[in-house]
Amino acid sequence: MMRRLPPASMLLGVCLLLGACLLPSPTQAAPVRIGSKQFTESVILGELALAGAREAGVEAVHRRELGGTRILWRALLDGEIDAYPEYTGTLTQELLKGLPANADIASLRAQLKPLGIGITDSLGFSDSYAIGMRSDVAARLGIADISDLLQHPGLRFGFSNEFMDRGDGWPGLRQRYGLPQANVSGLDHALSYRALASGAVDAIDLYSTDAEIPYYHLRTLRDDRDYFPRYDAVYLYRLALEQSAPAFVGVLHKLVGSIDEDAMRAMNARVKLRGVKENVVAADFLGIHADGHDGGLWPHLLQRSVEHVKLVAISLGLAILLAIPLGILAARRRRLGQWLIGLTGVLQTVPSLAMFVFMIPLLGIGTWPAIAALFLYSLLPIVRNTHAGLVGIAPELRESAAALGLPPGVRLRRVELPLALRSILAGIKTAAVINVGTATLAALIGAGGYGQPILTGIRLDDVGLILQGAVPAAVLALLVQGLFELVERRLTPRGLRLEARQ
Repeated sequence: MMRRLPPASMLLGVCLLLGACLLPSPTQAAPVRIGSKQFTESVILGELALAGAREAGVEAVHRRELGGTRILWRALLDGEIDAYPEYTGTLTQELLKGLPANADIASLRAQLKPLGIGITDSLGFSDSYAIGMRSDVAARLGIADISDLLQHPGLRFGFSNEFMDRGDGWPGLRQRYGLPQANVSGLDHALSYRALASGAVDAIDLYSTDAEIPYYHLRTLRDDRDYFPRYDAVYLYRLALEQSAPAFVGVLHKLVGSIDEDAMRAMNARVKLRGVKENVVAADFLGIHADGHDGGLWPHLLQRSVEHVKLVAISLGLAILLAIPLGILAARRRRLGQWLIGLTGVLQTVPSLAMFVFMIPLLGIGTWPAIAALFLYSLLPIVRNTHAGLVGIAPELRESAAALGLPPGVRLRRVELPLALRSILAGIKTAAVINVGTATLAALIGAGGYGQPILTGIRLDDVGLILQGAVPAAVLALLVQGLFELVERRLTPRGLRLEARQ
């Protein structure tokens, strides 16, 4: 007679098997990995490098919209990506210390070489930070220079979250000009233009090549105290590529001096205002045919679904593997139990995005740091419900099992865990539903999933793209909840189901 596996073991096996089946198979030759930040211009420059690489016969992939400067920089240093577009002012003010604000490329190259990082010359344009206002408001208040803001302390500023904390951002700008404004909010850069147009804020930070500046009729305030350095666009790349992929390095250097400010602004406008795909814009600029393997909605949806389910399944399976034993231990040893539940509760209070970022130094970017973060978020519901289910067993039932002379291990497997099963499954179901929603943030560190179209939709102000990620995520959450309802009915002993109905 075949021995039946315990219900928790069956559920764990299903989660881990599903996750393992969805893992990508190893490839023989690793392609060159190009990264980009979470704004349109960076994505276009990433696509230019990708299109140029493919035209030169170099296998390459573009890991789009990985986040802010620090995430890309750390990924490059750790070898998680091989190249990405950057700006000289960001290097001098944010990433490298001890250099003048307007240090030349030669100085930057000398500083980067010991780190194993190379840098191209300028691509031909500077995308500088600036402060912008609606033209009608600026004209009415008589504001043309940043120093004119001193006379209007009640103005509301809405700056991008990165600008709020950068060394070349709001803290230094406020100090240089002595700005008195206290009503300063952090916003996503793509959303700040809409906030300014609607009158929710009075001034925002701009990139000088943003297509939205003429579209929203904005006035760029003159930096009359020369606070902002030059931000010449360059590519950073790992010097090891000069040996492993010299043709790709040649592609990057071929782009040097080829893009002026008007051309970059026009490319940004085609993407942001006309809805043209970044790969098409890049191919048109290079005079080559765009990669036609876009695939349409359904192939993209299938790919995102596979990525999302993989994140949820593996993280949940690993959490079950650890959290149920921790819940049992917590029920057996009450003092230790309170400590364990408190610790997993503290993990739950860490903001989701912060948890994902904390994993990057340990595991890099991509799937595994996302799985690690989701795993930690899954622990509390399972530990707490396992503990509650075991502690809530009626004392007379425990005493009856002990009176039969059953060893502790047998009592746990045959009596206590079956009685606590409904509570344990409820905790696993809660963890699974939470993971489905939280996993949308994994796209910020290159793990894909339904968060990718959501992030792109926010960047491009495209509600359709946002819905392409939000609707499937909501449907998946409902399916997961329904699946666990069926699993609970199937695995709960018949006697307990009858008792629950009474």
